[in-house]
Amino acid sequence: MVNRTRGTVAVERCRVARSIGDRTVGLLGTSNLPAGEGLWIERSPSIHMFFMRYAIDAVFVDRDRRVVRVAERLRPWRIVAWVRGARDCLELPAGAARAAGINVGDELRLEPIG
Repeated sequence: MVNRTRGTVAVERCRVARSIGDRTVGLLGTSNLPAGEGLWIERSPSIHMFFMRYAIDAVFVDRDRRVVRVAERLRPWRIVAWVRGARDCLELPAGAARAAGINVGDELRLEPIG
């Protein structure tokens, strides 16, 4: 995942959840999200942290892949309900959004790197 606005890599490895099953399960059942990894959830303007075991960052983007909200260090059992203008959500390890310099207005793209 590349931050085209800043010319940086937002996350090195990113799994994409497209199907209803993949979007529903997301990161549930995992014990952590390793550094450098993320989960792109298509058609997900809201998320919940029910049954999660660890905190994450959630980056919500609109249909043009522009960041509309960054929710940092979401702990288990929290909800981010219907982010206005959001279409998709990028889930990252807690603290990774800030470390990568992801800000509202940035344009993110799934691109091969290297």
